[in-house]
Amino acid sequence: MSGLGKLHLIPVPIDENYEAQDLINIIPPRTLTAARSLTHFVAENAKSARHALKAMAHPVAMQSITIQELPVRKGIEPLSEGERTVLLSPLLAGHSVGVLSESGCPGIADPGAELAAWAHAKGIQVIGHVGPSSLLLALMASGLQGQRFAFNGYLPVQTEDRTQALRHLEMRSAKEGMTQLFIETPYRNEAMLTTLMHTLNDQTKLTIASHLTSAGEVLRTQTIEQWKAAPLVLERVPTVFAMLAEPVLPASNAHPKNTQGKRQFNSKKPPIANRNKNG
Repeated sequence: MSGLGKLHLIPVPIDENYEAQDLINIIPPRTLTAARSLTHFVAENAKSARHALKAMAHPVAMQSITIQELPVRKGIEPLSEGERTVLLSPLLAGHSVGVLSESGCPGIADPGAELAAWAHAKGIQVIGHVGPSSLLLALMASGLQGQRFAFNGYLPVQTEDRTQALRHLEMRSAKEGMTQLFIETPYRNEAMLTTLMHTLNDQTKLTIASHLTSAGEVLRTQTIEQWKAAPLVLERVPTVFAMLAEPVLPASNAHPKNTQGKRQFNSKKPPIANRNKNG
């Protein structure tokens, strides 16, 4: 539709402790050029958005740039039609708008996806720009299955529910040969790691990708057995977890002499926690 602005999804560094000189190694020039061309933005937090725009050497004074904050919501409560209209009203007036995430790429595990969906419904062009994504960086360097993978967002907080969710993901990974990725709130990283150690099969591979693109980056893939032998103390920093279970031997093809080291899941019951490879 003519006369409408465009919605630009602008990635920012994953590590919040970055300086302007760091951007050249993190954000491509084309993305920086797009961000500098805009004067209307939507962000989760206006203060961090201004920090990002200053680091990007935006040519317009910050007081002349409009930054609207996303409303604070509980859980996955969607924005109302009125809230979406207010946030993206400049688009309808012909001004292009940039969406800035707090970390990484907008729209990926991020409320920016809802704004993109609204723009599509209104016939507004949505443009995604290249930049760091913790999910893709973790998967790329993990050595796990990159042809089939799924991102599961945040898992349940309660230990029992989280355990059941992990067993389900491990079963799916084993049956479908699919890498399962998920994230956690930084202050619960240690609790998540403890649950992983007590729940997953010893031969399941686990990648821990922590503080990506920072000087303190940690990215390592080991079996659960290896992680238990050399425990990692996880800091309260953004972390991506990825797992890949050993493949399941189909019951119809199973033969007693060929079952050593192969896991067979009962589809009606979750796998037993901490089973070893001969279990």
